[in-house]
Amino acid sequence: MNKRFLFTLIVLLLPVAAHAARISEITETSITDRALKFFTFADPSLRYALLGSVLLGACCGLMGAFLVVRKLSLMGDALSHAVLPGVALGFLWDMSKNPLAIFIGAVVVGLLGTLVVQALRNTTRHKEDAALGFVLASFFAVGICLFTMLQNLPGGDKSGLDKFMFGQAAALGRSDVILLAVVTVIVLGAIGWFYKEYLVTSFDPGFARAVGIKVRWFDHSLMLLLAFAIVSALQAVGIVLVSAMLVIPAATATLLSDRFPRVLILSAVFGVLSAGLGAFSSYVGRNLPTGPFMVLSAAAVFAIAFFFGPRHGLISRWRRQRSRTSRIQRENTLKALYHIQETSEIIGEHIPVRDLAERRRLSLDEALAELHSLEKNDLVTVNPDRSVVTFTPQGWERACQIVRNHRLWELYLTRSANYAADHVHDDAEAVEHLLSEATVIQLEKELHYARTDPHGKLIPGIEDMRRGAAGASTSSTRNAAILPNHS
Repeated sequence: MNKRFLFTLIVLLLPVAAHAARISEITETSITDRALKFFTFADPSLRYALLGSVLLGACCGLMGAFLVVRKLSLMGDALSHAVLPGVALGFLWDMSKNPLAIFIGAVVVGLLGTLVVQALRNTTRHKEDAALGFVLASFFAVGICLFTMLQNLPGGDKSGLDKFMFGQAAALGRSDVILLAVVTVIVLGAIGWFYKEYLVTSFDPGFARAVGIKVRWFDHSLMLLLAFAIVSALQAVGIVLVSAMLVIPAATATLLSDRFPRVLILSAVFGVLSAGLGAFSSYVGRNLPTGPFMVLSAAAVFAIAFFFGPRHGLISRWRRQRSRTSRIQRENTLKALYHIQETSEIIGEHIPVRDLAERRRLSLDEALAELHSLEKNDLVTVNPDRSVVTFTPQGWERACQIVRNHRLWELYLTRSANYAADHVHDDAEAVEHLLSEATVIQLEKELHYARTDPHGKLIPGIEDMRRGAAGASTSSTRNAAILPNHS
């Protein structure tokens, strides 16, 4: 795939990217030269674009974390579109692209949008998603009409307002970066000063009201900070993509941690990382847009967390499930070997592999495959001709633990839950692999250290495990002395 085809594909997938500003228009040098020049930070436009993008990423990442945990992701999208009329009104203030006038106009209209959403929620039967949809569509439509009118004014087609639609990270100037810095400092200061209040109102507003926190005031202030973040981000990624910079880094952070302080930090870090990668891609590429590449970078980081995250990653969950399935299979095989040996009443003797296959209802090859897994984990010893198997001390102890868990749970269900003795087996089969040692000890206390289950079978205890382990050890030692003579 050549570079021309790749660029064409990006334009087809992201039509707005064709209109977005680029950091570098250099086409005469190689990608390697442009990459090296990027890290020298010699280009003034690069310095402004990179610094502004990093500030934007941090600010949006922090605010996005609160939006995601409050389940208000659509609020960011609605506000980003609702501020468009404010951008037009700010331009009309003195018929110039005054950053402060545009910022004030956009913030005021954004706050008006949040008030309309709350009014619709409180005075109608519609839920929040319908109110957000109404505000997003109606305010955005008003903004488009105002933009069209401005474009028809003398010189309006050269005003550069269209960059607020698609972003202009490459054209960020000193005043834009200062505005981004001020907004980021305000957001950081507010979150740091009122962190506990924002945390409690985000997760448990009822408790917050009970302890005297003014929930509505903090909700409104959070929406004000959100409006600040959105308006300041418009210069870099535009109205169309700003919601992505709010939501994607925060969503990525929640895949990696369940603790909100860590989510907040990770969200800001991923926002900064995405902004930096977007600026880098735009600079080293040939006429590649900055804003969309910031969003694509954020999506790439999300994809990595989605597949490879240590706790919630798809591959990690698959590996844990596979490991759990293998462990349960090994424990079921150990339990079957215990039952076979239990009937013989001779601890430590050889168990025919054919008996195991019959009890597990497996073919001989399938039974040998299960024993191979046990052998790799040092739980059993299989003789060279693969006909008999013997517990190792560790294997015997684990087999006793599984049987003990099963029979204790059966006894608990019959005594405490009034289950019939012939109806407890299936429940015990499911629970025996999940009981922790602390839970088992508690069960033993509640059952007064009973020695038999509802069917009259022995519940293995510590002494049984030790006695069996000694027998298994003696048998294994005997095998070690005998097996070489057979070979």
